[in-house]
Amino acid sequence: MLRAFYASKEWALWAYGGLGLLISSLWVQVQLTVAINSWYGGFYDHLQIAAEFSENPQEGIDIFYDFLISTDFLFNGFEGNPSFLVIAMPYVLLATFTAWFTRIYGLRWRQAITFNYIPRWQSVEEEIEGASQRIQEDCNRFARIVESLGLQVVRAIMTLVAFVPVLWALSDSVTIPFFSDIEGSLVWTALSVSIGGLIISWFVGYRLPGLEYNNQKVEAAFRKDLVLGEDDKVNYAQTDTLWYLFTGIRFNYQRLYLHYGYFDIWIESYGQFMVVVPFLIIGPSLFTGAALLGVVIQISNAFDRVHSGFALFLFNWTTITELRSIWKRLHEFEANLERFSTGDQIETKSV
Repeated sequence: MLRAFYASKEWALWAYGGLGLLISSLWVQVQLTVAINSWYGGFYDHLQIAAEFSENPQEGIDIFYDFLISTDFLFNGFEGNPSFLVIAMPYVLLATFTAWFTRIYGLRWRQAITFNYIPRWQSVEEEIEGASQRIQEDCNRFARIVESLGLQVVRAIMTLVAFVPVLWALSDSVTIPFFSDIEGSLVWTALSVSIGGLIISWFVGYRLPGLEYNNQKVEAAFRKDLVLGEDDKVNYAQTDTLWYLFTGIRFNYQRLYLHYGYFDIWIESYGQFMVVVPFLIIGPSLFTGAALLGVVIQISNAFDRVHSGFALFLFNWTTITELRSIWKRLHEFEANLERFSTGDQIETKSV
């Protein structure tokens, strides 16, 4: 799965050149999110003092729109503070390009895996369970999930590198007892709740990978009978047989959905609780005058970024469960290819 793409001279340019391009794009996006977080401070501080412009409201309105859509930063030699428009537009363009190129990257990875498997499978005389599904469906699903999840992992690492120092510095604004005595208290809080949530999720979702794996087996058996029935409806694709196979599918999915039910209760509860955590810690500082509204919003946004980075695997637990199941199936397929290999592979070109 990995060697077919990253250890192949044929795919080296795509594998490493494409990866480098994606990482560069993500790094610029993260720097833009840091700039937006800094922008929050001035913008919300201005909103907090809006009443001071009651005698000259036009001045306050002009500053308000400068924060949002001014282009002066571009025409003044990049001096001063950029508006939201100046920061957001490059981010939108980069994010769009990154999403498109990531899909292309995943498609190339799938092509590399597929045409690594095909000649090896063609040279095997023994029947390997679910071979067609492994080559067609699982390669596709593996590439798509790794494409999405891998991008999130890289983004999370870069976000942590950029935002942990920001959140660490903002922790000085915390005034409530205990937390105010801990240097970088907001960072430690984000790390603690993320690790705690991940540990609980591991126990709550312990049975999910096995159930996903079983579903793949019954789905493969059902699909195989249908495929054989396309050419021979006399001996295959009989209603009784298909009903028996589909009953196994239904039973497995019902059991899987039951386990996902209580896992979803945990994840949704955790997600709602994390919305208020930063406000519980920094909120009192707003009323004591130790922090302005802009700082509170900055902390809320930075805390969410850092926590999301730490809790990446927690919020993608369902996707990771599916990936573990696919990895297991493809690993078994590769093991069978090695076991039954005759050493005579049919050459296949992939362009």
